[in-house]
Amino acid sequence: MNIREKYEQFEIDHLSEKASKSKFSKGRQVEEIKCEIRTEYQRDRDRILHSKAFRRLKHKTQVFLSPEGDHYRTRLTHTLEVSQISRTIARSLNLNEDLTEAIALGHDLGHTPFGHTGERILNKLCETGFRHNEQSLRVVEFLEIRNGKQGLNLTFEVRDGIRNHPLGYTPATLEGQIVSLSDRIAYINHDIDDAVRAGIIETNQIPEKFLMHLGYTHGQRINKMIVDVIKNSMDKEKITMSDETDYYTSGLRDFLFEHVYYNKIAKSEEDKTVFIVERIFEYYNNNFESLPEFYLKIFDDYNFSKSEIIKDYIAGMTDRYAMKVFEELYIPKPWR
Repeated sequence: MNIREKYEQFEIDHLSEKASKSKFSKGRQVEEIKCEIRTEYQRDRDRILHSKAFRRLKHKTQVFLSPEGDHYRTRLTHTLEVSQISRTIARSLNLNEDLTEAIALGHDLGHTPFGHTGERILNKLCETGFRHNEQSLRVVEFLEIRNGKQGLNLTFEVRDGIRNHPLGYTPATLEGQIVSLSDRIAYINHDIDDAVRAGIIETNQIPEKFLMHLGYTHGQRINKMIVDVIKNSMDKEKITMSDETDYYTSGLRDFLFEHVYYNKIAKSEEDKTVFIVERIFEYYNNNFESLPEFYLKIFDDYNFSKSEIIKDYIAGMTDRYAMKVFEELYIPKPWR
């Protein structure tokens, strides 16, 4: 029995009967020889971690566009916070921590430059629409290259968790449900933290009823939500908060939308980012053959529309790369 087989047996013997066991995974789209050391979910986690799309997250906006301070969250740090919260809950519920981590690390790979503004504009410009969870799945299934082949060939359970992580979707595994709730816990709390740091809001602006129930500090609120999820999900068929904590958490999320996400100061540069994305899309729509060869080859080999291919290119950009492309396309260069 090799190391992987020993760990597979450990999962069967020691994890909850409700946990997803790597030995019983529904498998990959293309069957592979198994690793001697790592389980299938551990391999998926590593493939995501070593992907180019994962590295690009460090230069993608979370809420604040190109913040000058070093301590504001990016899409990468958000992903790491979701991963850590997810692992804590999975471990406490005796579910599969490796599967949870793989889903968490991959859940936002398809996010656009400029945060949700970029997502909204691509949804308007692309004829097939745009949803970041579906684009994240497209990244791991198609746009990443591994061993000269397209896609990371991940297991069904990881791909399902990535696609179904947003609010309102239903992941097939309890581990996927953990990531969905952890995503919400992470962004609500770190966006408050960043907004206070930026001077967009002050803590005393948050309604007292939310603070009384959830906590007066960043750490207290995260701990309250995590402990509540664990207590209300133990030995259950669903990962959930108590009705009371869910009520206050949802109220805090609504507060953020009103005072942070739609705040004129925080979004003061938004019109410019909209303009950048629209102009890049327009340019390649009119000059499709100017796209990088990688994307032209996809268009030649597969049955995708031009707007889908342009969407893939733009969605993969970091904030600063999108601005660089815009400059190259539209800003005159000095004569030398």
